[in-house]
Amino acid sequence: MTQWHSTVTPPALARLLRTAELPEVPGRRPAYRTLAGQVRALVAEGRLPVGARLPAERELAAELSLSRTTVATAYEALRTEGYLRSRRGAGSWTALPEGARPPGDALHPVQPDQRGDVVDLGVAALPAPQPFLGEAAARALDQLPAYAAGHGHYPTGVPVLREAVARRYTERGLPTVPDQILITTGAMGALHLAQRALLGRGDRVAVEAPSYAHSLQSLRRNGARLVPVALARPEGPEGPARWDLTEWQRVLRGAAPRIAYVIPDFHNPTGALVDEEQRRALLGHARAAGTVLLVDETPAELGWGTPESALPRPLAALDRSAQVVTVGSAGKVIWGGLRIGWLRATPTLVRQLASERAFSDIGTPVLDQLIAAELLGEPLAEVRAHQHERLRASAHALADELRRRLPTWRFAMPTGGLALWLATDGVSGGALARAGEQTGVRLAAGARFGVDGAFENYLRIPLTVPPAAAPEAVARLAEAAVRAARGGYGGTAESTPSAA
Repeated sequence: MTQWHSTVTPPALARLLRTAELPEVPGRRPAYRTLAGQVRALVAEGRLPVGARLPAERELAAELSLSRTTVATAYEALRTEGYLRSRRGAGSWTALPEGARPPGDALHPVQPDQRGDVVDLGVAALPAPQPFLGEAAARALDQLPAYAAGHGHYPTGVPVLREAVARRYTERGLPTVPDQILITTGAMGALHLAQRALLGRGDRVAVEAPSYAHSLQSLRRNGARLVPVALARPEGPEGPARWDLTEWQRVLRGAAPRIAYVIPDFHNPTGALVDEEQRRALLGHARAAGTVLLVDETPAELGWGTPESALPRPLAALDRSAQVVTVGSAGKVIWGGLRIGWLRATPTLVRQLASERAFSDIGTPVLDQLIAAELLGEPLAEVRAHQHERLRASAHALADELRRRLPTWRFAMPTGGLALWLATDGVSGGALARAGEQTGVRLAAGARFGVDGAFENYLRIPLTVPPAAAPEAVARLAEAAVRAARGGYGGTAESTPSAA
């Protein structure tokens, strides 16, 4: 039996369809072909998941002000091509034709055999810091025999790593004991555990708009109803983003979300750093609404343009009522290949989650934990300085090239984080991603970071390009922009769209 991830409501699909750009074709395209082409494009870009249940024909026709015959014909065309499957009494859900490659995801790394031909501006992750990683791995191997004598299962994490994470929180102004720390397999592992414990299917979750694409998708697949809250830009189009506290208060009061998911430290994708006054205010609004704050701190150590002494305290340091659950990771500041994340919460919740994870991954690899514990100790200051210099150099090189080659595009220069958030002067991010396939650059369209097709005219550019490679990367991006603006990124509405 085919399973679907979630049901797409008629209004949500209508909003997505409005952002699904198709290449120009000679003559007039029948309405059913336009609709079928838009659905195909959304599936190919990964913005409409494979297995998503689509609205009934009558409901979608009413929402789009089309005849039911038009929608039925579009669905039949999609079924014929293999992009839709239906079963009487169960509905219709998106699919892929036999033999088709899975939808491309710009947020997954370029394959090794393509790296010479493709510039990867999709993945926001740094290479490992050397020689620090290798030296830490050697020390961890020396410790491994003591652990190898046992069963190797540590549902809450290896004690030495829990102690290191707790110590780092304390150094940042948030007193923490190891019993408050749960080590997970990456930050996404921590987010999944928190969602399972705190959310029921259909619960509302308030999220920043934009927000981290993988977290939004994870929340959707867990059945959450997302309520976006736009970031404010009080200093103009190139000013730093901030929380719009008036809007947050309105949403928390009106929607009463079970969770609010926020990234206050060098926000992904905008790089915004929220000050302590705003953190305190949001915490007060959340407390009044009975909303738990799920705080993603994975970029928190990436203040490459901010002195550590100027950083605000973690949001949980302002919490006196267990209103905050914090997620962190070694993946951004150290290396994603370690797959080490963690969750900070009350000891009671930590024990509950450790018990529940026994039905999924049981625990995180011991050797990876030992390596991370080494790097979160004395070497951390040097590791941070090493990675900060990489990010700072990339940021300035990319910014210079963007201002030179794409002067009408707008972005705020962040003081930390892993990316630049670009407003593309009206050029579709989806079209740019498709055009990038022709010019040899992998791009992450802005709509991936929004809800229901928002931020179509944005791109996220990661600060992982070596400075010497920035001119070539932006040159390919500029060529993609020309093709996208002209609709000349290859293919037709009736062909299978390329993966973005």
